[in-house]
Amino acid sequence: MAESNAPGAARAETLLAVAVLAVVVILIVPVPAAALDVLLAFSVGLALLMLLTALGLTRALDFSVFPALLLVTTLFRLALNVATTRLILLHGGEGPGAAGHLIETFGRFAVGGSLVVGLVIFLILLVVNFSVITKGAGRVSEVAARFTLDAMPGKQMSIDADLAAGIIDDREAKNRRSSLEKEAEFFGAMDGASKFVRGDAVAGLAITGINIVGGLVAGLLRDHVSLAQAAETYTLLTVGDGLVSQLPALLVSTSAGLVVTRAGGDHLGSQVGTQVFGRPRALSTAAAVLAALGLLPGMPLLAFWSVGGALWLLSRRASKAEQAAAAKPRAPAEPKGPERVQDLLAVEALELEVGFGLVPLIDLAKGAELPGRVTALRKQLAGDLGVVLPSVHLRDNLRLEANQYRVLLRGLEIGKGVAHADRLMALDPSGGAPSIDGLRGHDPAFGLPAVWVVPADRARAEAAGLTLVDPPSVMTTHLAELLRRHAHELMGRQEAQELLAVVGKEAPKLVEDVVPGSVSLGELVRVLRGLLRESVSIRDLRTILEAVADAAPRSKETPWLVEQARRRLARQITARVAGADGVVKALTLERATEDALRQSLGASDGEAALAPDVDTARRLIGSLESHAQRLATAGLPVVLLAPPDLRRPIFDFGARFVSDLWVVAARELVPGTTVEPAGIVQAVTPQLESAAA
Repeated sequence: MAESNAPGAARAETLLAVAVLAVVVILIVPVPAAALDVLLAFSVGLALLMLLTALGLTRALDFSVFPALLLVTTLFRLALNVATTRLILLHGGEGPGAAGHLIETFGRFAVGGSLVVGLVIFLILLVVNFSVITKGAGRVSEVAARFTLDAMPGKQMSIDADLAAGIIDDREAKNRRSSLEKEAEFFGAMDGASKFVRGDAVAGLAITGINIVGGLVAGLLRDHVSLAQAAETYTLLTVGDGLVSQLPALLVSTSAGLVVTRAGGDHLGSQVGTQVFGRPRALSTAAAVLAALGLLPGMPLLAFWSVGGALWLLSRRASKAEQAAAAKPRAPAEPKGPERVQDLLAVEALELEVGFGLVPLIDLAKGAELPGRVTALRKQLAGDLGVVLPSVHLRDNLRLEANQYRVLLRGLEIGKGVAHADRLMALDPSGGAPSIDGLRGHDPAFGLPAVWVVPADRARAEAAGLTLVDPPSVMTTHLAELLRRHAHELMGRQEAQELLAVVGKEAPKLVEDVVPGSVSLGELVRVLRGLLRESVSIRDLRTILEAVADAAPRSKETPWLVEQARRRLARQITARVAGADGVVKALTLERATEDALRQSLGASDGEAALAPDVDTARRLIGSLESHAQRLATAGLPVVLLAPPDLRRPIFDFGARFVSDLWVVAARELVPGTTVEPAGIVQAVTPQLESAAA
């Protein structure tokens, strides 16, 4: 479609450029009288077309080109004023037809040949255009631009809230934001464009005075005619020129006023017919008042009674229309058609369901904060993980308990929790149980002991050194952890293709060489899923593609490609596992445990996997959980430094029990990084170790 419209758009741009250049030429090159008649008629026709277009608008943005068109038409009229001034001063002595028949006609026929009448009509048109229409339209444009800009933040928040609630999708939200930007730009442009019309009116008055004075001077000194003859000839031509110029200026000014005062809805004619001539009581009252005025002594009875009778007939017609509409039986509700089975197959990607006690947290009508926070969370995760997650659909579920909520991924629950809309969650920074009265529970995101306290106990809780969290923050934090943990499940071929399209704008050759040059789209998706599963951001997709392109000739196995991509992302991984001082505090494997795990390596779905005995597995899990709890209490990431051949199998095994576990190899850290031991993971008892020896 875009390619087919390209030649037409190019021709239109060329014609517009030629037209603007022709206007500039008119300012310089003398124009014959016959050609000037055509140009003046075109000016009137163009102004009439703009007026009719403005009358047919349903909303102002439908005529978004109006500000630019207003500038071009104003320049065109001023150029015609210069051309007519040139003809009047150079050839005015030859007679009234020297400047063209259109100006002569307006000078004689339109004003009855009277110079006084012509000047009065010209001044009246100028005052109406300058002081009434142009000034009013300019004020409306200024106010509309100001209110539009002031309302933009609220409208943007409304769009974000609808997006978070699942009412609209990303494409609709993008279209609404684009329309909002165009609206602000349009009214801002109209605010400035109204100054063009105002300046045009001032220029018309100045040009008229110059023509009269210049014509008198030229007639007396150059043509050597009498003062009366010079005044009659040049004043007649000047008045005709002024009327020809002010007529299209008045039409364009009226068009500008109609555009900026246009409210949304139906066409102007339909709205006037409905809102003005569709009210029987108002019409009948106006008819009675006009009839009474006609009875006053000296008043034209026929005129008032004619108009009053017409209004009375309109009132009768409007009254019958109202009665017919009231008596018309309502159409019965159409029976609901059979439900399509295909509609039951649609599944929301992400849903957050709440019990009736938490509905105020998602109700936009009551100023709920949760929808806006969910939208901000999606933006944050897009920056952290490098993938745009789908919208989270917020809804109530009466089958849940009052203060319960749950998160669904494609219709299946991935997490749930309890929150109290009228309380605050208190946490002990040390990780212990808070020593304060309230409803006891656990932090749904990290499982720490928590107490839900009433807002009146805020001061007492803060004095006790407890951390207070409001319910929307509790739910948003829990949702963030769940989305980070399951982000790899939301990465599919469609999402990967969209990310490749973004990179392809900057590095098209790289994308072409990798997909489908080195690997298929499905193989790349598996690599991205493998990185996201271990909380590695794929935002630097260009580096990941470079790594895949270099590693694919050797092997296209997913584990191999993931490990090579992780090595290229060493700087990112180091930043995630290091502390504020740049030091990585990591757990290490005991030598005997490392040997035992290596001996238990097996294969699962073609990938290396740990298969230890039950006792070894129990001790490994217990050691990881104890160290993880200790490090989490200290505010440190849970990092385990493992050999390259055991890194992935240990993560697959341990991540099921320690959700925030990082398993890294030494080659995945930036050279020169300081690593300090944070503990030793043991899974082999001393007896087994000596027996193995």
